[in-house]
Amino acid sequence: MDFIQRGTRQFLFVNIALFAGGFTTFAILWGTQPLLPEISKEFQLSPAVASLSLSSTTIALAISMLIAGSLSEVFGRKPVMTFALLTSSIIAVFTAFSPNFHLLLFGRILLGITLAGLPAVAMAYLGEEIEPKSLGMAMGLYISGNSVGGMAGRIICGILTDLFNWRIALAGIGIISLIASIIFWLILPHSSHFKARKLEIKPLVLSLFTQFKEPSLVYLFMISFLLMGSFVSLYNYIGFQLIAPPYSLSQTLVGFIFIVYTVGTFSSTWMGMLADQYGKKKLLQISLVILLVGAFLTLNTSLWIKIIGIAIFTFGFFAGHSIASSWVGQLATHDKAQAAGLYLFFYYAGSSIGGTVSGTFYSSFGWIGVIMMITVLSISSIILSMRIAARKSSRFLQKSSPHQV
Repeated sequence: MDFIQRGTRQFLFVNIALFAGGFTTFAILWGTQPLLPEISKEFQLSPAVASLSLSSTTIALAISMLIAGSLSEVFGRKPVMTFALLTSSIIAVFTAFSPNFHLLLFGRILLGITLAGLPAVAMAYLGEEIEPKSLGMAMGLYISGNSVGGMAGRIICGILTDLFNWRIALAGIGIISLIASIIFWLILPHSSHFKARKLEIKPLVLSLFTQFKEPSLVYLFMISFLLMGSFVSLYNYIGFQLIAPPYSLSQTLVGFIFIVYTVGTFSSTWMGMLADQYGKKKLLQISLVILLVGAFLTLNTSLWIKIIGIAIFTFGFFAGHSIASSWVGQLATHDKAQAAGLYLFFYYAGSSIGGTVSGTFYSSFGWIGVIMMITVLSISSIILSMRIAARKSSRFLQKSSPHQV
């Protein structure tokens, strides 16, 4: 059967479904991020310890994606993704009523495990079903659902927290996510190019580790770690700064700061399309530089310049993630879901480690400490992206096909 082509009804359904799936995943995942000051206050915790309500979820997600990607090789792409979304939405409602921080952490760890099914498999599904020339756009649209979910989750949580409390906010996110999950289940086309394999643990483990034989893939894994570490470092602690003097913003206003995620919705799709046209190596490096410029702008004490800086930073992040994630599917020569799972393992490991470590920088040095850490991570990412470009350029020049990068 032919690949799904741009402009067809199936292409529309795929993008709507995965947009809804990305929305659900990231609304639930990032739901506690704008609430960290409230969680810190209620349970009398430091900012770094409160951030564990997010970091515990992302590290569980990172580990579980290695398993989820392999399971999808056996049970199929759509069944694994559907189970993940429906189960996570239900658990999200129950975690909202945790009586203490320890139970909240336990619930959030469970969410990390169940949420893994969509991000670990969606990239492989798109790589298998969408025509190659439209893959960058389709991947960008999927990631734009991630950005909208992350934005909406934060805004809704901020509003509901001011109107009621943070527990009602998390429960509301769970209910909205359940509706989006049902839409995903009903309209996503079944796989046409997927071939199931037997559940054999040893071959699955061996094929997982063979992904590290491609150096360019390893560089992308490292970039994903550093990129996400930078992103979470900024967004975890910007709320602490904005609710404190001289800004003294309410939870609702802090939540609306995250409306800058709309630039991520645009940049992931637009830069993904440009990467299809001009090459991933060039656009990835440009995206990383944009991220770094935005981070520096947040050092300005003017609230409006700070918000502009966050927007530019977000533009660069989602553009870079869109390009790097679509590149993984092309570089992987086998078991693409496993390669995607490894990419996202490092991605969310970066979120967990970077998001908590940057809390110690914030406590010790304030906001400038967070930006110092982001600077180091971003420059390291740029250096790694240059290594990928050099390796791929030499390989493709030998083949006289410079436009395939």
